[in-house]
Amino acid sequence: MTCYQRLCLWLSLASCVGCVSAASPEPIRIVKEENLLHVACPTADGKFLHVKLREDGTPPVLDSISFSNERDTAGDPVIQKMEPTFFLSVGTRQAPLGRPPEMEVWNVFFDKVHTRPYDRHVSTRKPSSAVLEEKPDRATVRYPGVTIGKFTGDLVFTFYAGSGLMRIEAIVSTDEDRRAIIYDAGLVGEEHGLQRFAWHEVNASEAFSRHGRTSQISWEEDWKTNPDGTEAGWPDRSLAARHRMIGAHNAHGAVACFPPPHQFFFPRDATPNLKYIWCGRGHYEKSVPFGFGVRQSPDGGGAFVPWFNAPPGTKQRLSFFLLASPGKWGDALEGALKYTRGDRFEALPGHVTFTSHYHFAHTVEVMKLKAEGREKIPLPDFVLMFKEMGVQAVHLGEFHGDGHQQDPGPLRFPEMQAMFDECKRISDHELLVIPGEEVSGFLGIKGEGKHPGHWMLMFPKPVIWTQRRAPDQPFEDHVEPFGKVYRVAGREDMFELLKREGGLGWTAHPRIKASSWTPDVFRHEDFYLSEHWLGAAWKAMPADLSRERLGERCLHLMDDMANWGQRKYLPGEVDVFKINPTHELYGHMNINYLRLEKLPRYQDGWQPVMDVLRRGAFFTTTGEVLIHDFTVGGKRSGETFAMQENAKPKVAFALSWTFPLSFVELVSGDGKAVFRHRLDKAATRDFGKAMESMELDLKGRRWVRLEVWDIAGNGAYSQPVWLE
Repeated sequence: MTCYQRLCLWLSLASCVGCVSAASPEPIRIVKEENLLHVACPTADGKFLHVKLREDGTPPVLDSISFSNERDTAGDPVIQKMEPTFFLSVGTRQAPLGRPPEMEVWNVFFDKVHTRPYDRHVSTRKPSSAVLEEKPDRATVRYPGVTIGKFTGDLVFTFYAGSGLMRIEAIVSTDEDRRAIIYDAGLVGEEHGLQRFAWHEVNASEAFSRHGRTSQISWEEDWKTNPDGTEAGWPDRSLAARHRMIGAHNAHGAVACFPPPHQFFFPRDATPNLKYIWCGRGHYEKSVPFGFGVRQSPDGGGAFVPWFNAPPGTKQRLSFFLLASPGKWGDALEGALKYTRGDRFEALPGHVTFTSHYHFAHTVEVMKLKAEGREKIPLPDFVLMFKEMGVQAVHLGEFHGDGHQQDPGPLRFPEMQAMFDECKRISDHELLVIPGEEVSGFLGIKGEGKHPGHWMLMFPKPVIWTQRRAPDQPFEDHVEPFGKVYRVAGREDMFELLKREGGLGWTAHPRIKASSWTPDVFRHEDFYLSEHWLGAAWKAMPADLSRERLGERCLHLMDDMANWGQRKYLPGEVDVFKINPTHELYGHMNINYLRLEKLPRYQDGWQPVMDVLRRGAFFTTTGEVLIHDFTVGGKRSGETFAMQENAKPKVAFALSWTFPLSFVELVSGDGKAVFRHRLDKAATRDFGKAMESMELDLKGRRWVRLEVWDIAGNGAYSQPVWLE
């Protein structure tokens, strides 16, 4: 069966069970009832979500949320009389030295915003009449008049047909320059009508169960009293909730509150759970009524804490989601978790999931345990974590701050052998752990104020080498008990090693951090032009809540590399340090789906993984959007389509998604300029599948690729199809 036939069968089966996204059978309807706007939204199970908002904007603007079987009649309220409230921390943006002079101050990771003075503000809103934008499958209600410090803008509710999902956000901007921000958000109000709040605990001993232990708070039972007998209510508390969500219910239904799963997180070196949920009275300020919502920590997560960029005039979207359910809190939390596929990367036939760039310092830790006399070494936490998340192959970046990369051999050789032994020990038929390193130097171009850049290195099998060679030492040598070893003295040696052993390198965190100058400064060098240089890596860094897609820095680089004329590619990278089961890893992750039928075994080597990377036979995603196939004239990413003069090749793609989509873009280039053909996807519903095809005028173009983005900022992108 051909790939096309498999896709057609997949879509026909999906259609049979109602999974193909289509226009909802009934549109969203908004009617005015006295001083209320009544939003009636059809859901997938045949019920109607009813949301009533105050038409004149008087707080609390959210009058009620309920469910019923009738379009025109609301049910008993799940939530009532609550006001969306936003809490903004505003700091300053600074950029480090040693960057290209034309690089914007916003293109930064090495910043510590929290170490400088910053302001904290709670939103206020001047009552104003609602502005409606009604479409059959997506509707918004907008209230101007929001002020948060020096940021001003609108409060916006967005509703999605076929779902109990709604997005609530403050869309605000400032005229002040060099501002960096973080935000908390949620609903506040003392007459909310909810009876119980619940969340899944972060508990290491239960981390590999379905959800772990659940904590609950009862509105009546947990009411606090001060020592003097006065009522304290529910004091504000920050919660380390698994999956970044909190649920609440009463006798009439439930809601789950959660942030955008990836867009909510600015880049960090470490991924501990920094208590991203809040609940209680007095959040930020004592005068704030009881509420619940999402929060961000101003510090923690590594040495650098860059927050979000907020350039002047940009519309920053401070967002959170509510998913309403006619069931209890467990139903709402389960429903919300489906939007991230259970915080897992779904298995896709004919593909292997691959992730790269992890500084676990695992090898040195195991060597220390063995030196202490430990005979039985347990499996590291990350093995079970990756298996639970659906990851099949992981590429390490060992000895980054630990170990002895610069040692001439006596310390370095045993460490490398220990890395190979450990990767073999912890790999199995479910998970391939690929040894690797992040290298600094050798292939960059050093200069005053210029860092030569960092790059990731992979060989198809264990190769022992050191980054030191004395003038009287050979490049290739035999050292017992390690066998063949290499000593590298400079660029020529490094490139020769890549050629002899079939190695593959690519720029880590390109155009930022220590690679601010690369790969641009060496794009004409022999190693870059060779098959041994893959390209660069993608990560959502820096972060800006006004942008409609993640990781634009890298996506622009992918287009530049394609226009430079070489066939280079851009896998995703994660670039974090040690992890454990209590961490919030999913929000910081992306994954590469390699077109491989089966996972290689460690003892056979991982040449198939490297071959797929070299061919560009993969797509990268945050996990919520999947590109099942993408072809141009029948050719897939990394392949070449021979263009006929004036031809308009058939472009086809098959997708599946969880959140409703925002847009699809076909991005192409002619060697100089970049062109974008956008397809609006405002009519899509959640949990959809679709296959589309069209003729696209690509005359004069040299390459074309696909991007897909949803309403929460999650997305996926393909590698280029080359045109000749």
